[in-house]
Amino acid sequence: MASLLGLSGRRFQVVYRICGTLDEVRNRAREISVEQTVEFPEALLPAGDIRDQLVGHIESITPLDESRHEVAISYAVETAGFEFTQLLNVIFGNTSMQPGIRVERIVMPEVLLQAFSGPRFGCRGLRDYLGVTQRPLLCTALKPMGLSATELAELAYTLALGGIDIIKDDHGLADQPFAPFHERVARCAEAVSRANRITGLKCIYAPNVSGCGEETLRRAYSARQLGAGALLIAPGLVSFGMMQQIASDERIGLPILGHPALLGSFAVHPDYGISHYTIFGQLMRLAGADATIFPNYGGRFSFSQKACKAIAQAASEPMGRLRSIFPAPAGGMTIERVPEMRTVYGNDVILLIGGGLHTHSPDLLANCREFRRLVEHGL
Repeated sequence: MASLLGLSGRRFQVVYRICGTLDEVRNRAREISVEQTVEFPEALLPAGDIRDQLVGHIESITPLDESRHEVAISYAVETAGFEFTQLLNVIFGNTSMQPGIRVERIVMPEVLLQAFSGPRFGCRGLRDYLGVTQRPLLCTALKPMGLSATELAELAYTLALGGIDIIKDDHGLADQPFAPFHERVARCAEAVSRANRITGLKCIYAPNVSGCGEETLRRAYSARQLGAGALLIAPGLVSFGMMQQIASDERIGLPILGHPALLGSFAVHPDYGISHYTIFGQLMRLAGADATIFPNYGGRFSFSQKACKAIAQAASEPMGRLRSIFPAPAGGMTIERVPEMRTVYGNDVILLIGGGLHTHSPDLLANCREFRRLVEHGL
């Protein structure tokens, strides 16, 4: 019999980690099933599709230890409205304000994945764009904040001359008076292009376009017109929906580097929030990032090697028709760690070294060339 609400019967799953005894977890799982959908007293729900289909279904409860359980809850695909914002709302909306609940992963059927175009380039497309067939990609950031647009352009020129594939704005660069957005983008894009004409390489500059509301979109259009080769977007600041909109806009058509600013608060506690795998891997990819930047283990942040490898896994494992993307470990990275990073992440990785590229020796150009030599030829 056809659903009166037009429901297809297809469902997607969210796997949660819930703290508590088995009985407590059963009760909490039931509460989540209602809270994330109808948010209405269950006893008063009308019989039929609302009660039977729209309310989440508890598919499994698996003990991890005495006080933690993994719970799979499925939701009708129609509850997500086939849009990113509502999908997030169903996954974790109100429940995100409850203690002891963490989203571990999302399992989406093809009928729901088809609503999202995902990355425009992905790993293979970005390699073709840069003319790099196999090795890891090299990336760095323009630092420190406070340099003028002219000084940042001179820095970008040196970095491109040294063969750094992707030269991005530091995420703290916005539209400040010491380096206004339009001047900075124009000067840095021209500087990288000038270096490419000397080297014959295809290095690109990625300005940070994250801004307030529609200003993000305006900056993305301007960056394209001013000669930028990619964009840096922080979806934790501007929303995953905005990043998705820019990724799918044919008038922009540039690779996107997803930055983790503000998202760490979701992931750092093992019993709260959203897992590294999901927020830096699955959601970044679903929203159209071609590379996901995240703090590498062993640097100045607290991410473990296990968490970082989970992000890399989510960036590359099958996800319907969505292209795989590059993991881009960063934060406290050094040239000396390049061999280790190649062992851990393989070739499909963007190695992002920021300040460490400057501290390796006083000669920044030589440091860039050493970075590239290690990636291309090893020790």
